[in-house]
Amino acid sequence: MSSGDLKLAKELEGALMVSKLPIPEPFSGGLLLSYKCTNECKHCMYACSSKWKNDWISEKDAEGILNQLSSKFQGKYPSKSDTIGINYGVHFTGGEPFLNFDLLLKVTRMAHELQIPSTFVETNSFWCVDDETTREKLVQLKDAGLHGILVSVNPFILEQTPFERTERAIEISEETFDRNVIVYQPFFHHQFKRLSIRNTLPFEEYLQKIDLSGLHENIELLPMGRAPYKLGYLYLKYPAKAFFGQSCRKELTRPWHVHIDNYGNYIAGYCGGISLGDARDLDSICSGVDLEERPILDALVTDLERLYEFGVKEFGYEERKEGYVSKCHLCADVRRHIAQRTSELKELRPREFYYHFE
Repeated sequence: MSSGDLKLAKELEGALMVSKLPIPEPFSGGLLLSYKCTNECKHCMYACSSKWKNDWISEKDAEGILNQLSSKFQGKYPSKSDTIGINYGVHFTGGEPFLNFDLLLKVTRMAHELQIPSTFVETNSFWCVDDETTREKLVQLKDAGLHGILVSVNPFILEQTPFERTERAIEISEETFDRNVIVYQPFFHHQFKRLSIRNTLPFEEYLQKIDLSGLHENIELLPMGRAPYKLGYLYLKYPAKAFFGQSCRKELTRPWHVHIDNYGNYIAGYCGGISLGDARDLDSICSGVDLEERPILDALVTDLERLYEFGVKEFGYEERKEGYVSKCHLCADVRRHIAQRTSELKELRPREFYYHFE
Protein backbone atom coordinates (compact mmCIF):
# COMPACT_ATOMS: atom_id res chain seq x y z
CA MET A 1 0.00 0.00 0.00
CA SER A 2 1.39 3.40 -0.98
CA SER A 3 1.73 6.24 1.53
CA GLY A 4 -1.16 7.99 -0.23
CA ASP A 5 -3.41 4.93 0.10
CA LEU A 6 -2.44 4.57 3.76
CA LYS A 7 -3.35 8.19 4.45
CA LEU A 8 -6.72 7.76 2.72
CA ALA A 9 -7.43 4.58 4.69
CA LYS A 10 -6.76 6.39 7.97
CA GLU A 11 -9.01 9.27 6.96
CA LEU A 12 -11.83 6.84 6.10
CA GLU A 13 -11.33 5.01 9.38
CA GLY A 14 -11.57 8.30 11.27
CA ALA A 15 -14.72 9.28 9.38
CA LEU A 16 -16.39 6.02 10.35
CA MET A 17 -15.60 6.40 14.06
CA VAL A 18 -18.42 7.59 16.29
CA SER A 19 -17.26 10.76 18.00
CA LYS A 20 -18.76 10.00 21.41
CA LEU A 21 -17.24 9.91 24.85
CA PRO A 22 -18.50 6.84 26.74
CA ILE A 23 -19.72 7.73 30.23
CA PRO A 24 -20.21 4.85 32.71
CA GLU A 25 -23.22 4.84 35.00
CA PRO A 26 -22.44 6.67 38.26
CA PHE A 27 -21.58 4.63 41.32
CA SER A 28 -21.80 7.51 43.79
CA GLY A 29 -22.35 11.23 43.69
CA GLY A 30 -23.33 14.52 45.21
CA LEU A 31 -26.40 16.66 44.65
CA LEU A 32 -25.26 20.28 44.74
CA LEU A 33 -28.31 22.13 46.06
CA SER A 34 -26.86 25.55 45.22
CA TYR A 35 -23.55 27.36 44.68
CA LYS A 36 -24.68 29.88 47.31
CA CYS A 37 -22.54 29.74 50.44
CA THR A 38 -21.86 31.71 53.60
CA ASN A 39 -18.12 31.44 52.99
CA GLU A 40 -15.78 32.19 50.11
CA CYS A 41 -13.08 29.61 50.75
CA LYS A 42 -9.74 30.04 49.01
CA HIS A 43 -9.58 26.36 48.06
CA CYS A 44 -13.14 25.87 46.78
CA MET A 45 -13.25 23.67 43.68
CA TYR A 46 -16.66 25.01 42.69
CA ALA A 47 -15.92 28.68 43.41
CA CYS A 48 -18.89 28.96 45.77
CA SER A 49 -19.63 32.13 47.75
CA SER A 50 -22.36 34.45 48.99
CA LYS A 51 -22.03 36.38 45.71
CA TRP A 52 -23.77 33.69 43.67
CA LYS A 53 -27.40 34.09 42.69
CA ASN A 54 -29.82 32.64 45.22
CA ASP A 55 -30.65 29.72 42.91
CA TRP A 56 -31.60 26.38 44.46
CA ILE A 57 -32.42 23.09 42.82
CA SER A 58 -36.17 22.72 42.31
CA GLU A 59 -37.99 19.96 44.18
CA LYS A 60 -39.13 18.54 40.85
CA ASP A 61 -35.60 18.33 39.46
CA ALA A 62 -34.23 16.94 42.73
CA GLU A 63 -36.84 14.19 42.81
CA GLY A 64 -36.26 13.29 39.16
CA ILE A 65 -32.48 13.16 39.53
CA LEU A 66 -32.59 11.17 42.78
CA ASN A 67 -35.01 8.73 41.19
CA GLN A 68 -32.56 8.14 38.34
CA LEU A 69 -29.60 7.77 40.70
CA SER A 70 -31.57 5.26 42.74
CA SER A 71 -32.11 3.23 39.59
CA LYS A 72 -28.42 3.42 38.62
CA PHE A 73 -27.33 2.30 42.09
CA GLN A 74 -29.46 -0.85 42.02
CA GLY A 75 -27.30 -3.91 42.74
CA LYS A 76 -24.19 -1.84 43.46
CA TYR A 77 -24.65 -1.66 47.25
CA PRO A 78 -25.57 -4.11 50.00
CA SER A 79 -29.25 -4.06 50.84
CA LYS A 80 -30.26 -1.02 52.97
CA SER A 81 -26.65 0.16 53.32
CA ASP A 82 -26.48 3.02 55.81
CA THR A 83 -22.71 3.27 56.35
CA ILE A 84 -21.43 6.48 54.80
CA GLY A 85 -18.20 7.13 52.91
CA ILE A 86 -16.95 9.97 50.72
CA ASN A 87 -17.18 7.80 47.61
CA TYR A 88 -20.39 5.93 48.43
CA GLY A 89 -24.07 6.65 47.96
CA VAL A 90 -25.40 10.20 47.66
CA HIS A 91 -24.36 13.31 49.55
CA PHE A 92 -26.08 16.68 49.65
CA THR A 93 -23.69 19.53 49.17
CA GLY A 94 -23.19 23.05 47.84
CA GLY A 95 -22.47 25.81 48.48
CA GLU A 96 -23.88 25.38 51.93
CA PRO A 97 -26.97 23.09 52.14
CA PHE A 98 -28.00 24.38 55.57
CA LEU A 99 -28.74 27.81 54.07
CA ASN A 100 -31.97 26.21 52.85
CA PHE A 101 -32.78 23.75 55.60
CA ASP A 102 -36.36 23.13 54.42
CA LEU A 103 -35.07 22.01 51.02
CA LEU A 104 -32.40 19.88 52.64
CA LEU A 105 -35.07 18.11 54.68
CA LYS A 106 -37.20 17.53 51.59
CA VAL A 107 -34.42 16.01 49.48
CA THR A 108 -33.42 13.85 52.46
CA ARG A 109 -36.96 12.48 52.64
CA MET A 110 -36.95 11.88 48.88
CA ALA A 111 -33.71 9.89 49.10
CA HIS A 112 -35.06 7.89 52.03
CA GLU A 113 -38.27 7.01 50.21
CA LEU A 114 -36.22 5.89 47.20
CA GLN A 115 -34.06 3.76 49.55
CA ILE A 116 -30.88 5.41 48.32
CA PRO A 117 -27.95 4.02 50.35
CA SER A 118 -25.30 5.90 52.31
CA THR A 119 -26.79 9.40 52.32
CA PHE A 120 -25.05 12.27 54.09
CA VAL A 121 -24.78 16.05 54.04
CA GLU A 122 -21.67 18.23 53.85
CA THR A 123 -21.48 21.44 55.91
CA ASN A 124 -19.17 24.25 56.98
CA SER A 125 -21.02 24.41 60.37
CA PHE A 126 -21.88 28.13 60.17
CA TRP A 127 -25.35 27.34 61.54
CA CYS A 128 -24.14 25.61 64.72
CA VAL A 129 -24.62 28.69 66.89
CA ASP A 130 -25.72 26.78 70.01
CA ASP A 131 -26.28 23.21 71.20
CA GLU A 132 -30.06 23.33 71.00
CA THR A 133 -30.23 24.57 67.40
CA THR A 134 -27.55 22.14 66.27
CA ARG A 135 -29.13 19.12 67.94
CA GLU A 136 -32.63 20.00 66.73
CA LYS A 137 -31.62 20.19 63.06
CA LEU A 138 -29.48 17.07 63.14
CA VAL A 139 -32.25 15.06 64.78
CA GLN A 140 -34.74 16.29 62.18
CA LEU A 141 -32.42 15.14 59.41
CA LYS A 142 -31.86 11.76 61.01
CA ASP A 143 -35.61 11.28 61.49
CA ALA A 144 -36.08 12.18 57.82
CA GLY A 145 -33.77 9.32 56.87
CA LEU A 146 -30.30 10.87 56.59
CA HIS A 147 -27.55 8.39 57.44
CA GLY A 148 -24.76 10.77 58.41
CA ILE A 149 -22.81 13.99 57.99
CA LEU A 150 -19.47 15.32 56.77
CA VAL A 151 -18.10 18.27 58.73
CA SER A 152 -15.52 20.30 56.80
CA VAL A 153 -12.49 21.39 58.84
CA ASN A 154 -9.68 23.38 57.25
CA PRO A 155 -7.93 26.76 57.60
CA PHE A 156 -10.02 28.28 54.80
CA ILE A 157 -13.30 27.60 56.56
CA LEU A 158 -11.66 28.75 59.80
CA GLU A 159 -11.27 32.21 58.29
CA GLN A 160 -15.05 32.68 58.35
CA THR A 161 -16.58 30.00 60.60
CA PRO A 162 -15.66 30.10 64.31
CA PHE A 163 -13.92 26.90 65.37
CA GLU A 164 -16.32 26.58 68.31
CA ARG A 165 -19.13 25.97 65.81
CA THR A 166 -17.09 23.33 64.01
CA GLU A 167 -16.39 21.52 67.28
CA ARG A 168 -20.05 21.74 68.24
CA ALA A 169 -21.06 20.26 64.87
CA ILE A 170 -18.67 17.33 65.33
CA GLU A 171 -19.62 16.58 68.94
CA ILE A 172 -23.39 16.70 68.46
CA SER A 173 -23.18 14.88 65.12
CA GLU A 174 -21.38 12.03 66.87
CA GLU A 175 -24.17 11.93 69.46
CA THR A 176 -26.78 11.86 66.69
CA PHE A 177 -25.21 9.71 63.95
CA ASP A 178 -22.75 7.66 66.00
CA ARG A 179 -20.07 6.28 63.63
CA ASN A 180 -21.49 7.99 60.55
CA VAL A 181 -19.58 11.25 61.00
CA ILE A 182 -16.77 12.18 58.62
CA VAL A 183 -14.39 14.92 59.75
CA TYR A 184 -12.73 16.28 56.65
CA GLN A 185 -9.89 16.76 57.27
CA PRO A 186 -8.95 15.24 60.66
CA PHE A 187 -5.39 16.60 60.41
CA PHE A 188 -6.74 20.14 60.72
CA HIS A 189 -9.18 19.25 63.48
CA HIS A 190 -6.37 17.89 65.66
CA GLN A 191 -4.06 20.74 64.71
CA PHE A 192 -6.59 23.45 65.62
CA LYS A 193 -7.26 21.81 68.97
CA ARG A 194 -3.53 21.55 69.65
CA LEU A 195 -3.10 25.24 68.78
CA SER A 196 -6.07 26.13 71.03
CA ILE A 197 -7.75 27.99 68.19
CA ARG A 198 -10.86 29.97 69.13
CA ASN A 199 -13.19 32.00 66.96
CA THR A 200 -11.92 32.65 63.41
CA LEU A 201 -8.38 33.07 62.12
CA PRO A 202 -7.10 34.75 58.92
CA PHE A 203 -5.16 32.34 56.73
CA GLU A 204 -2.04 34.52 56.82
CA GLU A 205 -1.99 34.32 60.63
CA TYR A 206 -2.55 30.57 60.46
CA LEU A 207 0.54 30.20 58.26
CA GLN A 208 2.60 32.00 60.89
CA LYS A 209 1.58 29.43 63.51
CA ILE A 210 2.53 26.28 61.62
CA ASP A 211 5.45 24.52 59.98
CA LEU A 212 4.85 24.96 56.23
CA SER A 213 7.29 22.21 55.28
CA GLY A 214 4.84 19.46 56.18
CA LEU A 215 1.66 21.10 54.96
CA HIS A 216 1.45 19.41 51.55
CA GLU A 217 2.43 16.03 52.99
CA ASN A 218 -0.33 15.91 55.59
CA ILE A 219 -3.34 17.31 53.80
CA GLU A 220 -5.34 16.91 50.62
CA LEU A 221 -5.42 20.25 48.82
CA LEU A 222 -6.47 19.86 45.19
CA PRO A 223 -4.97 22.59 42.95
CA MET A 224 -8.11 23.33 40.98
CA GLY A 225 -11.07 25.71 41.00
CA ARG A 226 -10.30 28.81 43.07
CA ALA A 227 -7.19 27.38 44.77
CA PRO A 228 -4.59 28.17 42.07
CA TYR A 229 -5.67 31.82 42.08
CA LYS A 230 -5.91 32.34 45.82
CA LEU A 231 -3.19 29.95 46.98
CA GLY A 232 -0.85 29.87 44.01
CA TYR A 233 2.00 31.28 46.09
CA LEU A 234 2.16 27.97 47.96
CA TYR A 235 3.07 26.06 44.79
CA LEU A 236 5.79 25.85 42.20
CA LYS A 237 4.64 27.09 38.79
CA TYR A 238 5.32 25.76 35.31
CA PRO A 239 4.84 26.98 31.73
CA ALA A 240 1.81 25.74 29.78
CA LYS A 241 3.91 23.36 27.68
CA ALA A 242 4.81 21.41 30.83
CA PHE A 243 1.27 19.99 30.78
CA PHE A 244 1.04 19.30 27.05
CA GLY A 245 0.58 15.63 26.25
CA GLN A 246 -1.67 15.12 29.28
CA SER A 247 -5.32 14.14 28.99
CA CYS A 248 -8.31 14.53 31.32
CA ARG A 249 -10.20 11.50 29.98
CA LYS A 250 -9.82 9.54 33.21
CA GLU A 251 -11.20 12.36 35.36
CA LEU A 252 -14.09 13.09 33.01
CA THR A 253 -15.26 9.50 32.74
CA ARG A 254 -14.97 8.25 36.30
CA PRO A 255 -18.22 6.89 37.81
CA TRP A 256 -17.55 7.71 41.47
CA HIS A 257 -18.13 10.97 43.37
CA VAL A 258 -19.67 12.77 40.41
CA HIS A 259 -21.73 15.90 41.07
CA ILE A 260 -25.02 17.18 39.72
CA ASP A 261 -25.65 20.86 40.32
CA ASN A 262 -28.83 22.86 40.87
CA TYR A 263 -29.03 23.65 37.15
CA GLY A 264 -28.91 19.95 36.21
CA ASN A 265 -25.30 19.94 35.01
CA TYR A 266 -23.56 16.57 35.27
CA ILE A 267 -20.03 17.22 36.58
CA ALA A 268 -17.34 14.55 36.80
CA GLY A 269 -13.89 14.45 38.34
CA TYR A 270 -14.26 17.56 40.54
CA CYS A 271 -14.16 19.47 37.24
CA GLY A 272 -16.25 22.50 38.17
CA GLY A 273 -17.61 24.47 35.23
CA ILE A 274 -17.60 21.48 32.86
CA SER A 275 -20.99 19.96 32.09
CA LEU A 276 -21.22 16.56 30.45
CA GLY A 277 -24.91 17.18 29.82
CA ASP A 278 -28.30 17.52 31.46
CA ALA A 279 -28.51 15.10 34.39
CA ARG A 280 -32.29 15.19 34.25
CA ASP A 281 -31.75 12.68 31.44
CA LEU A 282 -28.98 10.46 32.80
CA ASP A 283 -29.59 7.72 30.25
CA SER A 284 -28.73 10.14 27.47
CA ILE A 285 -25.42 11.05 29.15
CA CYS A 286 -24.54 7.42 29.86
CA SER A 287 -25.20 6.51 26.23
CA GLY A 288 -22.25 8.72 25.30
CA VAL A 289 -21.45 12.42 25.04
CA ASP A 290 -21.22 13.83 21.52
CA LEU A 291 -17.76 15.39 21.24
CA GLU A 292 -18.44 16.99 17.88
CA GLU A 293 -20.80 19.39 19.63
CA ARG A 294 -18.37 20.01 22.50
CA PRO A 295 -14.91 21.15 21.31
CA ILE A 296 -13.65 21.81 24.84
CA LEU A 297 -14.42 18.24 25.93
CA ASP A 298 -12.99 16.90 22.68
CA ALA A 299 -9.71 18.66 23.43
CA LEU A 300 -9.59 17.63 27.10
CA VAL A 301 -10.01 13.91 26.43
CA THR A 302 -7.13 13.95 23.95
CA ASP A 303 -4.44 16.50 24.91
CA LEU A 304 -4.36 19.72 26.93
CA GLU A 305 -2.26 21.22 24.17
CA ARG A 306 -5.34 21.12 21.95
CA LEU A 307 -7.34 23.09 24.53
CA TYR A 308 -4.55 25.64 24.82
CA GLU A 309 -4.29 26.04 21.04
CA PHE A 310 -8.07 26.33 20.74
CA GLY A 311 -8.09 29.12 23.30
CA VAL A 312 -5.21 30.94 21.60
CA LYS A 313 -6.41 30.63 18.00
CA GLU A 314 -10.15 31.08 18.48
CA PHE A 315 -10.33 33.44 21.46
CA GLY A 316 -6.94 35.15 21.76
CA TYR A 317 -5.91 33.49 25.01
CA GLU A 318 -2.50 34.52 26.34
CA GLU A 319 -0.33 32.32 28.52
CA ARG A 320 0.05 33.43 32.14
CA LYS A 321 3.58 34.82 32.53
CA GLU A 322 3.86 33.48 36.07
CA GLY A 323 2.89 29.96 34.93
CA TYR A 324 0.48 27.34 36.25
CA VAL A 325 0.46 25.17 39.36
CA SER A 326 -1.24 22.15 37.75
CA LYS A 327 -2.89 20.91 34.58
CA CYS A 328 -6.22 21.78 36.23
CA HIS A 329 -5.04 25.38 36.61
CA LEU A 330 -4.12 25.58 32.92
CA CYS A 331 -7.44 24.02 31.95
CA ALA A 332 -9.50 26.33 34.18
CA ASP A 333 -7.66 29.43 33.05
CA VAL A 334 -8.20 28.73 29.36
CA ARG A 335 -11.85 27.82 29.98
CA ARG A 336 -12.41 30.97 32.02
CA HIS A 337 -11.04 33.11 29.20
CA ILE A 338 -13.33 31.41 26.69
CA ALA A 339 -16.46 31.33 28.89
CA GLN A 340 -16.23 35.06 29.53
CA ARG A 341 -16.31 35.68 25.78
CA THR A 342 -18.98 33.31 24.51
CA SER A 343 -22.09 31.50 25.76
CA GLU A 344 -22.25 29.13 22.81
CA LEU A 345 -20.20 26.27 24.25
CA LYS A 346 -22.70 24.05 26.04
CA GLU A 347 -20.04 22.23 28.08
CA LEU A 348 -18.92 25.43 29.83
CA ARG A 349 -21.72 25.56 32.40
CA PRO A 350 -22.71 27.18 34.60
CA ARG A 351 -21.03 30.25 33.10
CA GLU A 352 -21.32 32.10 36.41
CA PHE A 353 -18.69 29.69 37.77
CA TYR A 354 -16.07 31.45 35.66
CA TYR A 355 -16.67 34.81 37.33
CA HIS A 356 -15.91 33.69 40.90
CA PHE A 357 -12.26 32.58 40.85
CA GLU A 358 -10.71 35.81 42.13
